Order: sequence, then C-alpha cells, then structure tokens
Amino acid sequence: MTRSTLLAGLAAFALLSAPAAAQTSPEKAAEAALSRAPVFDGHNDVPWALRGRMDNMINKFDFHDTTGTATADEIAMHTDLQRLRKGHVGAQFWSVYVPSNSNEQVAVQQTIEQIDVMKRLVARYPQDLALAENAAELERQMKAGKIAGMLGIEGGHSIGSSLAVLREMHGMGVRYMTLTHGKNVPWADSATDAPQHDGLTPFGEQVVREMNRIGMIVDLSHVSEATMKDALAVSRAPVMFSHSGVRAVNDHPRNVPDSVLPAVKANGGIVMVVFLPAFLDPEVREHGLKRTAEKARIDAQYLGNPEGAAAALKAWDQANPTPSTHVAKVADHIDHLKKTIGVDHIGLGGDYDGMGSAPVGMEDVSGYPALFTELARRGYSQAEMEKISSRNMIRVLKAVEAYAASQKGQPPLESPAVL
Repeated sequence: MTRSTLLAGLAAFALLSAPAAAQTSPEKAAEAALSRAPVFDGHNDVPWALRGRMDNMINKFDFHDTTGTATADEIAMHTDLQRLRKGHVGAQFWSVYVPSNSNEQVAVQQTIEQIDVMKRLVARYPQDLALAENAAELERQMKAGKIAGMLGIEGGHSIGSSLAVLREMHGMGVRYMTLTHGKNVPWADSATDAPQHDGLTPFGEQVVREMNRIGMIVDLSHVSEATMKDALAVSRAPVMFSHSGVRAVNDHPRNVPDSVLPAVKANGGIVMVVFLPAFLDPEVREHGLKRTAEKARIDAQYLGNPEGAAAALKAWDQANPTPSTHVAKVADHIDHLKKTIGVDHIGLGGDYDGMGSAPVGMEDVSGYPALFTELARRGYSQAEMEKISSRNMIRVLKAVEAYAASQKGQPPLESPAVL
C-alpha cells in the first residue's frame, strides 16, 4: 500500500467517524448518510391497511400516491412509492398482521391472505418494489434502486400453535415473527395481557429454537418482559424488536426495559425504535391513561345511554387534545440505546399505517430525513447514522442466516398435530 493510499483511507475513515454536523450542515449530513445507507425499516402495516380499507381488492389501487385516501373515519395512508423514495427507504419489513384470535385456524388463513395481498402489490410495481428471500438478494435489490422487502408475521397466533405451519410460513417468504401481539398466545405472554405462562412455555421455547434453525428472526416487540428474557436465553441467533421504544424514556409496557437491554447486546440483537407517540412520549402516555379513566367514568355515568356516553367522550376529547410528539423524542430513545448498549444495536421500526398519528415532522414515510437531521445535530457521525438506518439490521439478518446455515444437518423439531 502506498503512503498516499493509506492517507486517503485514513481521511475517509475520519470523515465517517467524526460528528456529522461538524463536517457540514445537519441536513446535508443526514442526506449523505441516507444516500450511502438507505433506511431498512422494521415494521410497516400497509397489508393491514389494504385489508381494512379495500378488503384486499387492489387491482385498481394506486400505490404511487395514497395521500388522497382519507375518509370520514380514517386518516390518509402513511405510505406510498413517492413518499418512500422521498424518505430514503431502501428496504422494508412488511407486516402481514392479523388481529389476535383465539380461533387460531382463522388467524392462519387471514395471515396467508395478507401474505398474498402484499405479494400481489409488489408484483404490480416491479420497477420500484421487490421481495427478497435473503440478505444477499435484499442488498442486490437495494443497489439496483428497488425498495426491497421482506415479510414479517405480527403475533404467534398466525402459526396456529404448529411448528409445521411456522415452517410453511417461512417457505412463503416470512422472515420474522413477533411472538405475540396484544394478547397472549397458548405458549407465550404478551406485554399487554394478564400473565399466564410467566414467559415462554416449553412449546414456546421450541418455537424459538425452530425459528433459529430455519432462519426466521425472533421478534420480541409486543411480548412481556418475562417472554423477552426467556426468548433471549433460548435463542442462539440475534433477535429483533421490530417496533419498540425504551421504558427508561417512556414507561410503557410495550417498550424494552433496561433489565433486558444487556441481554440484547450480548445476543447481538437490535431494538428498532418505533414512532408511535404513545410509546415515545410520557405526556402522550399520561394523556391516554387519563382518557381511559374518563371513558370508564362516562360509561358508568351514562349506563344504558350509549349516545350520551359518546357525546360526553367527544366533548372531553375536544377539551383535552392529545399532546404533540416531535422528532426529538424519537432521538431521545435512540440516545438511551446508544448510551446503554451501543449504536450497533439500534434500528428503526416506524409502525406506519399501523398508528393513528406520528411525530410532528415525521407524519409519514417521507419523514426519515428529519430524524437523521436531528441525530446529526446531536453529534452522531455518518458511520453511526448509517448503522442505524440499515447496516445494523442487515448485520442481524446475515447472522440469523449464518446460524441457520450451521444447522443444515439438524432435522426439523416435531410436535403433535394440533387438529
């Protein structure tokens, strides 16, 4: 290596590792980072929006521009091709969410329908969208200028308590599964339901092991603290939190407690910071608790008079508007993760089209540059911002695939048929 080559390499490294705002304006620093490493977002609910708004009838649906999709009952969609491009989104985990259902066979069918609608949407826009089977394919698609995609199941009810269904979902292209959603499943506790299992049952541990074996990422958003700890103890591949904040910034049960974060670091996993205001902001969280209490009081006062109750709650909402959340609050969660477990374990999981509002300045998928501008203002280097945008998630995906490759000789785990 010549002296000039060495000096050039050292200069490039210094440029990437120095605080980005010291090199240029925060806006230009954000643009530079996102140009080199477009966002790989952990969670987007477009498939559920298609089901809820159009019953999955999408042959006449225009995904280039969805800004005109608002109705009297629903806000406009957060996501379309134009705004994904503006937001520098290079890869997306599309959530094939269906509601928690004690009839798990219904949930399995609905999940397959959601896989189908997302595949059909991608197929309609081959110049812009693609679905990847693995990390190498995803990186190739990103380099070709596509918005690469993978599918994620949001809740273990979608596999019907069957390892066979889990494997078949993987065969359909699913690359992560959130172990629970808002309710417990027969083998794992949710963060927002009364504990039943104290974490994972023995079958739940089998689910985690089989996900490791086949190369499906274990997603711990939505699960209880006990389930987080059990899954981290069992998993031999990195885990993810596809869309969660941290409880140290906002003490919400959906967020990750500090007691779990060291295990995430030791596991090589990633916490992908969510943008839903109630998960981000203590003031919004407190407002929600007050509204829940007020609704209970109103329902009791207007017992037998649902119209009166609805009018009273509407009046309360008008007198008590929800506080606004800003981009800085997202950065606060990122700051805490950087301080506690390091920048190598941070990603982004917006939850767009799965929430009713978003931080001011990040109202839809075009808003990622505003967050990276804030990070640049806070002294994040270009290399750090590139890790947060996509490099960390790609590292996790590759590590999960590498572990699965190491298990090629191992037979599938078996469990009795459930029907």
